[in-house]
Amino acid sequence: MFGRKKQEEKRVSFDRGKQYPAMRCSICTGERVAGLKSFEGGEFEELMLIRSDEDLRSFRRMTGLRDGEEIQKFY
Repeated sequence: MFGRKKQEEKRVSFDRGKQYPAMRCSICTGERVAGLKSFEGGEFEELMLIRSDEDLRSFRRMTGLRDGEEIQKFY
């Protein structure tokens, strides 16, 4: 009755010719931020903070990546 509503999964639309899914990782703290990185300028657009494996699966669903596809990481 007073439970939380399930949040709907958001889909992110982006041009695969200009951007690709990537993850910025911190060597010191271990923090991981998922987002989209530009091929041309290297700008990074943050989408979400990755705290658990469920967050990572959610990011994969948002961007349309399959489970076997590698997400490029940069430090």
